[in-house]
Amino acid sequence: MGQKIAQGVYDFRIMREDGYVYVDKTALLGDLVTGGRDAYYFISRPRRFGKSLMLSTLKYIFQGKRELFKGLAIDKMDYDWAEYPVLHFNFATMKVETLALFEQQFVERVSRTIEAAGGTYNPAVTPDTNFADAIRFLAQERGKPVVLLIDEYDAPVGAALSDPAKATAIRATLSSFYGEIKNNAADVRFMMMTGVTRFTQLSVFSALNNLNDLTMDSRYATLLGYTEEELEANFSPSLHAHADIMGLPYEDYRAELRRWYNGYRFAKNNAVRVYNPVAIAKTIGPKEPTFAPTWSKTGTPSVLINYLSDHELTEMDYDNVENISEDDLDICRLEAILPVSILYQSGYLTIKDYSEWGFTLGVPNEEVRRGLALLLAQYATKGFAVDYHGSLCMLLGKCDFQGFFAKLKALYAHLTYGSTEIRVHESSYLRPLYALLASHPALRVIAEDTQAKGRADLVVESQRNVFIFELKVDKTAVDALAQIKANGYAEPYKALGKPIYLIGLNFKSATHSLDDAVVEPLA
Repeated sequence: MGQKIAQGVYDFRIMREDGYVYVDKTALLGDLVTGGRDAYYFISRPRRFGKSLMLSTLKYIFQGKRELFKGLAIDKMDYDWAEYPVLHFNFATMKVETLALFEQQFVERVSRTIEAAGGTYNPAVTPDTNFADAIRFLAQERGKPVVLLIDEYDAPVGAALSDPAKATAIRATLSSFYGEIKNNAADVRFMMMTGVTRFTQLSVFSALNNLNDLTMDSRYATLLGYTEEELEANFSPSLHAHADIMGLPYEDYRAELRRWYNGYRFAKNNAVRVYNPVAIAKTIGPKEPTFAPTWSKTGTPSVLINYLSDHELTEMDYDNVENISEDDLDICRLEAILPVSILYQSGYLTIKDYSEWGFTLGVPNEEVRRGLALLLAQYATKGFAVDYHGSLCMLLGKCDFQGFFAKLKALYAHLTYGSTEIRVHESSYLRPLYALLASHPALRVIAEDTQAKGRADLVVESQRNVFIFELKVDKTAVDALAQIKANGYAEPYKALGKPIYLIGLNFKSATHSLDDAVVEPLA
């Protein structure tokens, strides 16, 4: 019988009782829960990265359910297993179409949580007053300080980013609510708050001067996500079975799995990279004979969707975003959010390197690269009646170059460019094309492929062919073709044994249009 791999179960008790594979993170959690009363923690991670499971695990620890932890690291630690009252809030998936709807749902979430813990909700007073009263009541009734677990603390603000006034009002409501944590600190034993984004103006960050932010803490860089060692130790039978289904030698399979799903780094002074847990579960659970986007198909975070509704994100080299400070990665002002901070906190960028000059960020892996490309392609062409995404990829895949060039000219005629477009030359034209092609599952795309004699602008590989693109501005398509030949951009791909097509494109800066295109098969 194969391993039981949870694809939609985030409750620790169910995972343990039903025999699902659980990657033991309790040694790190044990360090947190034995840290004394000065235990106020916050951690930010992308969505679907195990935050809910972590909070569920903490809940059962503080409820004294030691039997669930038999054989795990914390069972061997010096922990008292006392039973504490737990208030476990979850603010994900709240409806915020109007402020009134948010307030209604907020009351429902708060009242449901308080009543589940054994308290009483008083509708005559505000949610924050009820929160404060519940902390005091539960601590007095149980004779133990209260444990606070808050999942997706930021979700309502992120869901309203397209309307800064509404987002600001929601932030004010949450700030008042979270402010009660400090006001009732004497009755709080432990707090863990999770979220996708770090909104520094929410009062929890200013009111709790003893808040321990674990987001970039080197000691907890692997608290969420799977390391290479954890993956092998816990999922080896499933990994070998999937490699056999895909017809790959195990080492080749692991290398491809790593390229697709590993790559997240969460600390500047700890270079260990981790896999997204959901991506692994949805890959080796079903055991389909392919690698495919999994995490990105579980939905786009509302914070990014709402940001994209009013912003363009096609003017950045996403694989090499340099000189980023830690402050750049936080969200301070709702009306002036940096693209890099929203992409980093949403999980589409991660830390690639860190030096005295700051962070270098990049796309974590192939899955996210394709998800981001699809997202950018959809938003770049969202106002167009024509489906450029599907048709362009299909025409190229079929080597219908006449149709491909015609569609490409129409696409660039529709696109708009910012005031800096002329200064950034070919990259303005390269990025929309890259986003459209890289988003298709049948194509493998490399932008600015570094080689011995230079960098090929775009290399696209399909099941049957290889296409090498070079882009020029205010020159000719023949000039672009000549550069491909002179620098031997096709050489690394001859060993694939596939037909190779060299494609030159030339754009006019005055009109921002595709002026000329030429294709030549490699002899």
